[in-house]
Amino acid sequence: MFSSENNAWATPRDFFKKINKEFNFNLDPCCTKKSALCKKYYTPKEDGLIQDWKDERVFVNPPYAREISKWVEKCFNERNNAELIVMLIPSRTDTRYFHDFIYNKAEIRFIKG
Repeated sequence: MFSSENNAWATPRDFFKKINKEFNFNLDPCCTKKSALCKKYYTPKEDGLIQDWKDERVFVNPPYAREISKWVEKCFNERNNAELIVMLIPSRTDTRYFHDFIYNKAEIRFIKG
């Protein structure tokens, strides 16, 4: 799942299928062509951070290094444009982005493992 050559974790397909049953996603804005989970997706070339997510049901599994804060902020900023946004991110409750954009501002579900 993780490669030392990059900072991206691929979403396990079984996990995605399970949550997709609940949320019915239609946009994967931060993936590669190979890892895309939705028919509509943005690769690094299209840069999902600069795209409009209006009326989309978005699944976000962002790169986990320094870029993660940009994705969390993008999700926060798109919260009134997108129909729904779900992020799969590590539980880093000590970070500034967690307190600025998630804590007391979003529903949080913790996943074991």
